[in-house]
Amino acid sequence: MPTLQWLTKDDDLKIVQKTPYRLLEEVENLGYGDKSASNMLIQGDNLEALKALLPFYAGQVKCIYIDPPYNTGARKNADGDDVGYDDNLEHSTWLSMIYPRLKFLREFLAEDGLMAIQIDDNEFARLYMLLVELYEERNIKIICVKMSEATGVKMASVNKAGSIPKIKEFIILVKKNGVKGLKVEKIAKEKWDNEYKIYIENMTQDEISKLKEIIENEDRSVADVKIADKICAKFCFTGVENIMKRENVVEENKDAWLIENSWRIVRTVATTDTAKQIADSKRSSIEENKAAFIIETKQKKAYVIKNGYEQTTAQPRIKLLFADDYLTINPGDLWTDIKTTGLDSEGNIDFRKGKKPEKLIARIIKMNSEKGDIILDSFLGSGTTAAVAHKMGRRWIGIEFGNHAYTHCVHRLKKVIDGSDQSGISKTVDWKGGGGFRFFKLGEPVFDGEGNINPNITFAQLSAHIWFSQTHTMLPRQTSSDAISRKGKSTFLGIHNRAAYALLYNGILRDRSIDGGNVLTSATLKVIYNDIKGDKRDYDKLVIYGEASRIGKRKNIEFKQTPYDIKS
Repeated sequence: MPTLQWLTKDDDLKIVQKTPYRLLEEVENLGYGDKSASNMLIQGDNLEALKALLPFYAGQVKCIYIDPPYNTGARKNADGDDVGYDDNLEHSTWLSMIYPRLKFLREFLAEDGLMAIQIDDNEFARLYMLLVELYEERNIKIICVKMSEATGVKMASVNKAGSIPKIKEFIILVKKNGVKGLKVEKIAKEKWDNEYKIYIENMTQDEISKLKEIIENEDRSVADVKIADKICAKFCFTGVENIMKRENVVEENKDAWLIENSWRIVRTVATTDTAKQIADSKRSSIEENKAAFIIETKQKKAYVIKNGYEQTTAQPRIKLLFADDYLTINPGDLWTDIKTTGLDSEGNIDFRKGKKPEKLIARIIKMNSEKGDIILDSFLGSGTTAAVAHKMGRRWIGIEFGNHAYTHCVHRLKKVIDGSDQSGISKTVDWKGGGGFRFFKLGEPVFDGEGNINPNITFAQLSAHIWFSQTHTMLPRQTSSDAISRKGKSTFLGIHNRAAYALLYNGILRDRSIDGGNVLTSATLKVIYNDIKGDKRDYDKLVIYGEASRIGKRKNIEFKQTPYDIKS
């Protein structure tokens, strides 16, 4: 397989190992809202931040979106402000910057996780070759997305020079086992059919998606049907025209508004005699004030039925059809439908030439994640990815190197949490506010120049690091940002590939003396065995980390001395 070579590549391969493992320090006054939420905003070098996070989140992220520097030569944005990073690098220097970060990001992806990288012509070819090397070509797909209009003042110079204007960028999609299993948002197929004139209020897009998932699954269970009925019972029907008047939708924006809301706009059609009989039978058990319910036929087909119909009518129009199932199509690999201009007010912040549309990020996140999944952006910029993930009910981690972490991201996310940000996708997902995030900055390295462990590191942090360096997986107990500051309660870390791991460190036994602390003795070994008792899995050897050992060599026990035997 051909690979991309540059002068410092061999040295760049070693950067991942040489990057110091640093502590993450919480800045409590910069966090906001519900601090129990596991959302994290981190200010600092993303290479070091990623290494600090890796033991806690390896293999856990369902969707990564990054918008790295395009290497365009620009150092300032359209406002004349510094862009916050060096965007004018030699190609080899740019490769040295991006390569180790791509190596780290691969470790974060779940087995079915998706990474999307947005880039333009300047570095597209080199980035593509790097991704081929890391993932193989069969696991990569390219999307071309329209990012500007071929009109306006800029076109005068383009036309005069007889050149070709730049109106597109690329989004490279990568998965470990083929780019498949995506839930791609549909776009308008044809002129709007005015038969679709019923608007469903009191619903989120995720709820409608869940309803459709149940309807389409012919192996649905009784419990699934109950969930579907519960969703239908929340429906509140209103005329589309009334909603557009209420939301002041002007005539020129009407078609775009209809398509954007097509997931919640329906029409009614007649059913078969058999389906009506099933509906009549079930209706007797449905409260009159419930707007809709679902029925199942003997052939395991399921339909949404609009309640309140006249039962004496032979063929009433009672079956609901969703507009997005009939008036939309898969956009394929050419996305021209998302408005990418006039975004100045989105997110209530200025970030010209760098801000991506919330709708674009939402489409990517939606393709490969559900509520509660983790979304990661290590080039956070103006905070769009975090804001969109938050509104969509996902957990998120955002890393931003420059002052934008304070001036843009914190400011923007506070408004999201307050519910005062109603721009972008807010109305589509019915965003009202809520949640929270914690703010972190990079602290001291875990190891000093002589290899000693920083005395400020907690048991939880060191155990997560040791576990990851040994197993290349996330420590089972460490599942959220709490793990970064939480103290451990057991010497036993876990079992992996028939090896059990334990750590004696930082007073885990509530005493730093030889008898009860960080030194392996007969007494501390007894405590370790007691801690392991709860895990019924078999293991062939026990690996114990500690300051020293006083028990001599024993069969099936491997002692490793801290800090010397810990990989940095």
